[in-house]
Amino acid sequence: MDGPLPDILWRFNHRTLPVYDPLTFIQRAIPSSVPIKVTEILPRLKDGGAFVKFSHPDGMSAKEIEGLISRYLEENPMKPWFSPFRRIRTNLVVGKPWLEDLHRFPSSQIKVEFVPTSPGLEAAELSQETLYSLFRKYGKLAEISSQPSDSKVLPKFAVVDFARMRHAIMARNCLHGLKISEEAGGGKTGTVLRLSYAPKMKAHWIRDWIVGHPRVVIPIVAALIATFTVAVFDPIRTFFIKARIEHSLSFKDSKIYKWFKNQATNVLAFRSKSEEVSLSAIWDDRKSVIDQIQTWLIETADTFIIVQGPRGSGKKELIFDQTLMGRPNTLLIDCKPIQEARGDAATIKAAAVAVGYYPVFSWMNSISSLVDLAAQGTFGVKSGFSETLDTQLAKIWQNTSTALNKIALQYRKKDDKDANLTDDDWLEAHPECRPVVVIDNFLHKNEESSIVYDKIAEWAASLTTSNVAHVIFLTTDISYSKSLSKALPDRVFRQISLGDISPQVARKFVISHLDADDNAPSSGNENHLTPSQRRKDLAELDQCIAVLGGRLTDLEFFARRLKTGQTPKRAVAEIIEQSASEILKMYLLTIDKSGLKWSTEQAWFLIKALASQESLRYSEVLLSQTFASSLTPTASNGEAVLEALSAAELISIKTSKGRPTAIKAGKPVYQAAFEKLTEDRVLKSRLELAQLTELTKIETKSIDKYEAELNMLGSLPNQPREVGPRVRYLLGKLAASQQKVEAWEKEMGVLKKILSTEE
Repeated sequence: MDGPLPDILWRFNHRTLPVYDPLTFIQRAIPSSVPIKVTEILPRLKDGGAFVKFSHPDGMSAKEIEGLISRYLEENPMKPWFSPFRRIRTNLVVGKPWLEDLHRFPSSQIKVEFVPTSPGLEAAELSQETLYSLFRKYGKLAEISSQPSDSKVLPKFAVVDFARMRHAIMARNCLHGLKISEEAGGGKTGTVLRLSYAPKMKAHWIRDWIVGHPRVVIPIVAALIATFTVAVFDPIRTFFIKARIEHSLSFKDSKIYKWFKNQATNVLAFRSKSEEVSLSAIWDDRKSVIDQIQTWLIETADTFIIVQGPRGSGKKELIFDQTLMGRPNTLLIDCKPIQEARGDAATIKAAAVAVGYYPVFSWMNSISSLVDLAAQGTFGVKSGFSETLDTQLAKIWQNTSTALNKIALQYRKKDDKDANLTDDDWLEAHPECRPVVVIDNFLHKNEESSIVYDKIAEWAASLTTSNVAHVIFLTTDISYSKSLSKALPDRVFRQISLGDISPQVARKFVISHLDADDNAPSSGNENHLTPSQRRKDLAELDQCIAVLGGRLTDLEFFARRLKTGQTPKRAVAEIIEQSASEILKMYLLTIDKSGLKWSTEQAWFLIKALASQESLRYSEVLLSQTFASSLTPTASNGEAVLEALSAAELISIKTSKGRPTAIKAGKPVYQAAFEKLTEDRVLKSRLELAQLTELTKIETKSIDKYEAELNMLGSLPNQPREVGPRVRYLLGKLAASQQKVEAWEKEMGVLKKILSTEE
């Protein structure tokens, strides 16, 4: 719009909305008894008022007119609709107001500048008393501040602080441009007052304060973001975790999928019958174990259920296919992808996927870490945006605990007999209503990092002690009690140990695999023979099973080879050959040995010893020079080496009364593979040569130590009598070590000859 503000206001439809028209207020504020004529009205919407120009008779002064109007407004207060608690006031303008339209907004502080009446003259600085007498009539003053004496700012100024902003507005518009005479303290030539608002807060003060106070702002912003995340995303994440536990969003649990599966099963029944029939023999043999775990799940006991067994012993199938069959609320957490994830972001994502924690912004952790690092380098304080892996995992487990608690309590009814119990007491009284959390591959690659397992164990302990869920651990590590005892130090664990199945059950397992695909009707054809009955080479089965042992994975592999038409002996020979190749590649001929916690000599020591006998004494192995004095830095601790080889499944460690007592092959088939490896003369000579070389170095170091001490004793000026026994002892040890070195040198010569003549 163009045109001056009064014209714009006048053209506004004030007859339609008179309450918005400033002219209406002015007409009502001036009584008809006052003999004045309004000549012009200048509204000041920014200041919330208006200038009124008027003419008056000669016999009456402007001061008297001001008094009449002020008394009238006191007796007849007018309160505008936008300020119902404050009445309209009026004051006489004694200065020369500056009608500007700048972006300068009112403030309770007024800066009073003392300027000369004309350029070149000198202005006087008014005292606080003079300023008080001028400004007090417009409202209560809070403070008057004079310009500091050492300030060189010109023109001179003072700051008048009013108690209320409306009083400052009135004073600024009435006194601006007022000339103070010499009699009033304005100096010889007078002084003009130039008034302007002195804002308490400068422009962009919010932005400037935020930028200037990062130590305060950044943690507050981080807290607000965290609060927003908890308020918005946590309910969503809890919903998805509940859906994961209840399998409500699983397509395989839907009625449509089950119908199609049943139809397909009826047509292609032979495809799924093989595995079901073959495993039935295993479950019949382990019926007591299944019943025991099911009994534990309906008892009130705040402790862990632990199923320990070697890889391929059927731990997971035992729990899900038999023990928890038909149980609605189960959660499987596989530690293997979580532990094998590289980097914090990948670990967080793997943990979130395991429990159904969505949405998860794992990539934000890396960005937050960079922001935190930049803030620390710039401002010297961490921003708090980034969170450690512990904190992130704790959030995931906490949301999972919330979902488990809600699922457990959803079975509670208001009309139950025990409705008066608290939630904790009700959960303790109804263990059958608790969900079941199964933690698979616990302590998988535990030697790399234990932070994930420590957090899982602590979280599982909180679930069991608060009666929120049953927790079942599936592990291959025999030292699981060390990790779990930290989380539940005062509890006795409920343990199940799964070993290899017996030869009789193994035979049933293999035969059921062979007969599972036989679709001929059993009735109506009495002369029909099953596939196992038609084979003439099954007389070798018992001998082959004795070699393979009772490991389910090896037996299943063996049965599949028999289905292809191989004879039992041929199938076992190929399995042994394949196992020997795996051992050779993984433990003996590894090129990159930087990440290994054992030496080739130690692995060969065990392979050679177990090839000749099924079991080794645990303590005897530790006392051998190969384990007690290994020259490999990462394999100097014998017990750590044996634990690492056990975790790598080369060997298995048997315990008795809580301590390790014996060492056996990691799998029964490895026993035969060890024997096959020792039959290879070239391989045996090569590894024996490496082992004897290390032993020679160990004994040579001992000899050097003996000789050094003998030289020291021989350098004594007078040989005391007491030194004699020590010298004889050292000479004896020196002779024994020398004999060993000589014997090993002879053996090494023979081995080198074999390596140089044979292929």
